[in-house]
Amino acid sequence: MRVVLAEDLFLLRDGLVRLLRAHGFEIAAAVESGPELAEALTRLRPDVAVVDVRLPPSFSDEGLQVALRARRERPGLPVLVLSQHVEQLYARELLADGSGGVGYLLKDRVFDAEQFVDAVRRVAGGGTAMDPQVIQQLLARHTGGSPLERLTPRELEVLELMAQGRSNAAIAARLVVTERAIAKHTSNIFTKLGLPPSDDDNRRVLAVLAYLGRR
Repeated sequence: MRVVLAEDLFLLRDGLVRLLRAHGFEIAAAVESGPELAEALTRLRPDVAVVDVRLPPSFSDEGLQVALRARRERPGLPVLVLSQHVEQLYARELLADGSGGVGYLLKDRVFDAEQFVDAVRRVAGGGTAMDPQVIQQLLARHTGGSPLERLTPRELEVLELMAQGRSNAAIAARLVVTERAIAKHTSNIFTKLGLPPSDDDNRRVLAVLAYLGRR
C-alpha cells in the first residue's frame, strides 16, 4: 500500500515514515510543504495520503486544501488528515463531498501506533476514521434544537462509536452488549435522524457524519 505523507516537522515525519514502513506500508513520498504535497499526489497517485492540516508556506490550512483539491481531481482519493487541535470546519470540509476514504485524527493519536495504523488502513480501504474528540464536538454542536435531541443517551453513545468507523460487532464488544441490541439501536438512530438504514458500515457512517457535519 503506497502512502504519501506530508508533515513539516522533521522528527514527526521521520517517525511516521518508520512506523508505517514497520507495518508494511510503502512510502511513495514524505514531504514537508503544500506545493510538494500537491506535486506528489498528482505524480505518484498513492493509495492513501496522510496529511498535516498546517503546512508551509502559509501554515494555515494548506495541507487540507491541497488534499481537498486532489480529491476533486481524483474522486475518492483516501485522505487521513492530522491536526493539532479539533477544528470543526476542517472536519466538515473533509466530509462535504459525501464519498468514502476520509479520516481526521488529532496528532496525539499518532503516539498510539496501533490506533494510528488502523486508521490509515481503514481510510485506505474507503472507510472513515474520525477522532473521538471531533465527534464529541460535532455532537455537542448539534444537540440543541436538532433531531439528535430525540436520541437516548445510549443511542448517542452508539452514534459516536459508529462515527468512529466501528462495526456493530465492534460497538457491541465495546459496550458489552449483544450485536442484536446494537442493530436495534442503529435502526432507531437512523429512523430518528430521518436517514435510510443500510447494512454497509462505511456508507452508514458517512451518512451520519454528513448529517452531523452539514450547516
